[in-house]
Amino acid sequence: MQKTIKNITEFQGVGLHTGKKVSVKLIPAEDDFGIIFKRVDLKNNNLIPATIENVFSTERRTVLKYKKVKIETVEHLMASIYALSITNLLIEVDGPEIPILDGSAKLIIEKLQQTGLRNQNAQQKEISWSNYFKVEDGDSKIEFFPSSDLDITVKIDYESSVLNPQIARLKKLQDFNSKIAPSRTFCFLHELSHLLNKNLIKGGNIENSIVFVEEKTKADDLGKLKMHLSKEVKIIEKGILNNKNLYFKNEQARHKLLDLIGDLSLSGCLIKGKIVATKPGHKINTIFTKKLISLNVNKMKTKKPKPLMKINEIKKILPHREPFLFIDEIIEISDESVTGLKYVKSDEYYFKGHFPGAPVMPGVLQIEAMAQTGGILALNSVEDPENYLTYFMKIDKVKFKQKVEPDCTLIFKLKLLSPIRRGICHMEAKAYVDDVIVTEAELMAKIVKEKNE
Repeated sequence: MQKTIKNITEFQGVGLHTGKKVSVKLIPAEDDFGIIFKRVDLKNNNLIPATIENVFSTERRTVLKYKKVKIETVEHLMASIYALSITNLLIEVDGPEIPILDGSAKLIIEKLQQTGLRNQNAQQKEISWSNYFKVEDGDSKIEFFPSSDLDITVKIDYESSVLNPQIARLKKLQDFNSKIAPSRTFCFLHELSHLLNKNLIKGGNIENSIVFVEEKTKADDLGKLKMHLSKEVKIIEKGILNNKNLYFKNEQARHKLLDLIGDLSLSGCLIKGKIVATKPGHKINTIFTKKLISLNVNKMKTKKPKPLMKINEIKKILPHREPFLFIDEIIEISDESVTGLKYVKSDEYYFKGHFPGAPVMPGVLQIEAMAQTGGILALNSVEDPENYLTYFMKIDKVKFKQKVEPDCTLIFKLKLLSPIRRGICHMEAKAYVDDVIVTEAELMAKIVKEKNE
């Protein structure tokens, strides 16, 4: 269900790039409100919905812009909101940028948890996709694999002598607070002068970031950057500036995972899938999120066509009857393929004993439902299907990949592996729930004409 916070909470700090002091107030919001920023330092047109369509810039941070109003560096706050499954929130900000705090999301998520969360009456929107895809940008790549849960892996390699290749993984959002949130932002010393020249990192310091030094450097060689260092500093040693301790051996990969979650949150949906990101950054994170949304928008347009056959039409072709008829609708059929639906209700008779307290649809019944869907395909090849029966000959390559639980829709998709000859029908069968494959098999059946006594 959708969630908001129970009470108003606030925090203050300095923006990493603007260097401006900013106060942030997080306010509970009603169902279906979404996440919306409000620039209270501006009088008119000061609302900025936190959506992927409003991403304006991805250089070193995520900047949102709606109409003429911007809010910068939203990723740490958005990641914390997403990790707690908060879907409705008004965020009042009296400046142009979310404070960087200690460079992580730790303080933000603690604030949100302290105020408490409240379930609401509307359901969250979900995004899932049943096929592999990837997006690439230079040497950055993000891959998507179908899964019933969100599982994120991040790999980084800067070919650095001081920052080794790292991998971080988050299998459960519930672990975000302890495993990802404390990870701090980072950069290399040789990048800083360039960033300062671009009018960025005005609020950056050694307290809110990890700075890696590739080689021993004289302070006098740093130009404008020297002003940001203590006057006593003459030589900067190779390693981590000021010898700051890392919270995790792979803290930098974890921080990149934090940023990725913040950018994914702009989808406005609960994402189901396994995501593997190689050298991610805000630009490719945004490209990936837009691609995932577009795939799901296209899916929704064609998700539920009008059924070609309902239960009474199916009974005219198949001899099966309740409680052993497991197909409710046929939504697509051709000479080579068929798609059928089974609405798995909570009061199905087999759930009483399989298993009490943890109901699961038996695999053998899933196969039977597949076979009945295939029977429609097979009998569609004859002119008088009501005078024929189909019998199993062979079941092969069966895989049960996910549990099928009550209150879901099973989608069966079958296609011929070879033309029907001498009544023999050889089919590939797959069953889906929410576009995730739960069962697959190869089936062989024979069409037999009934004998008239």
